Amino acid sequence: MPNNTIKNLLAGAALLTTGLLNAQQWGDYTLYSVQNSTTTYLIDTANVTYHTWTHASGKGTGYSSYLAPGGTLIRTVKKTGNSFSGGGMCGEVMKVDYNGTVLWDYVVSSTTECSHHDICPMPNGNVLMIVYELKSSSQVTQAGCSSAITMWPDKIIEVQPTGATTGNIVWEWHLWDHLCQDFDAAKDNYVTNTTDHPELFDINSSITKEIWHMNGIDYNPVLDQIVVSAHNTDEFYVIDHSTSSAEAAGHTGGYGGRGGDFLYRWGYASNYGISGNNNFNVLHDAHWIPEGTPNAGRIVALNNKGISNTQSCIDQAQPPVVNYNYTYTPNTSWAPSAYTSRLNCNGGTSNMGNSQQLPNGNTMYCLALSGSMYETDPAGTTIWSKVASGSVAQAFRYSACHVNNAAPAIPTISQSINTLTSTSATTYQWYFNGVLMPGETNQSVNATQSGNYVVRVTDANGCTYSYSLTYEFQLSTGISEADPNVLKLFPNPTTGMLQLDGTATGDDFNVFVYDTYGKLVTSVHNETRIDLSEFANGIYQVVVENENIGRINRKVMLMK
Repeated sequence: MPNNTIKNLLAGAALLTTGLLNAQQWGDYTLYSVQNSTTTYLIDTANVTYHTWTHASGKGTGYSSYLAPGGTLIRTVKKTGNSFSGGGMCGEVMKVDYNGTVLWDYVVSSTTECSHHDICPMPNGNVLMIVYELKSSSQVTQAGCSSAITMWPDKIIEVQPTGATTGNIVWEWHLWDHLCQDFDAAKDNYVTNTTDHPELFDINSSITKEIWHMNGIDYNPVLDQIVVSAHNTDEFYVIDHSTSSAEAAGHTGGYGGRGGDFLYRWGYASNYGISGNNNFNVLHDAHWIPEGTPNAGRIVALNNKGISNTQSCIDQAQPPVVNYNYTYTPNTSWAPSAYTSRLNCNGGTSNMGNSQQLPNGNTMYCLALSGSMYETDPAGTTIWSKVASGSVAQAFRYSACHVNNAAPAIPTISQSINTLTSTSATTYQWYFNGVLMPGETNQSVNATQSGNYVVRVTDANGCTYSYSLTYEFQLSTGISEADPNVLKLFPNPTTGMLQLDGTATGDDFNVFVYDTYGKLVTSVHNETRIDLSEFANGIYQVVVENENIGRINRKVMLMK
């Protein structure tokens, strides 16, 4: 199943290639920054510097940097004065335009938390960040750990920029909410056998301060899922982003139905008490291979010591995904039993590093500690290389089209009875429940099943995909959604208390309220009064699902 990935989109995964599986270089420019330095480079394939960003003193590169379509740099910063210390520590994220103007400088650094390692720019302009959060020894033992130590479990936050230095956390997930243990029945997270719960993490399988040491993060806009990699557990994990933050803290909800529990994990089965499938020896940079690229849909990671202590490899695994879930046989290791394919590196990096799978079948490698970056063709022949003076945590290849052109506007989907229509674009591709719909490449699609629909578009430039938010569709009974008697909202605008009326609110019905970013903020069952007073002013979408009538949408303005 071909899926896309935001980081590889931002890395210039062009849609129009000059032929698959050839021996030519792909793309035009490579982005890199030496760790702790204050310069970011964009070099051409002749290794001539095409563009640089010079950052302020004390704003050295922390770990990863990405280039958004149109040339905006999104980078991690090694903030001075962090309370947390260690490899990959950052504490700050910046957006810088092509001319070097700082657009956003956001700090996540205090005595109780600190951002670190990787980030993932989102298509809506938000940024996913990896953050350590402090847990005391008493909290750790209460969670069921057999040792009274301080821990730094990871959390993920999605931050919406709101000003030059400010942001709203619009979604979050905490590892601490998804633990299990069979050590002490009197403590939290107790289960009779941790092997029966691979969807949770056994706190006693990694008794270290940095229980995970997460180092890579990527987002899949078709599945609305996140994949992360963890150094200290030698696994990657897939998490459901379609949840609300409340659902992400629990075990139900979201398109996968499991809340914030792991939908899939792979790499080291002994972490959940199963023999076999211990495939990684230090891993970094888990991500999906994007659409328009050979082996799209596989999850890839750098296996730092996969061949030997001095030779790394790039391992790909084909996940057993079915719609939004992943098939699993109890008391076995997650499939596949071993890597689906492997590429050996020309040398190794014992830490950090990344790879990038390119549309023509080539591969970009970054062996971080030696500063070595190179590209191979499908036969494994090196056709480009560059060695920087210092450690380069990650490097990415971009097309000139990506650098020079902003992404297409995120499409929106409208509904007329059982027809779904995208806003205007140049090309279209529709998906149903996370799976590409073959042949559905027109602006409209006839929806024949209730479920979730996404449309992917390009503009005339054709170098970057944009994806709609997921549209939750229910087959219509033929009743016109435009009929005001079907659903009325009042008062509108509202100061907080919203009243619903109309035929859609008869019999058995559910009400869902979404914010402007498409995130579910509240839901009720068979209730005609909804209290919105706790939410921020703005426009919200109210969706009523009635088995007899279908799915009815209305907009309401909240003005307190």
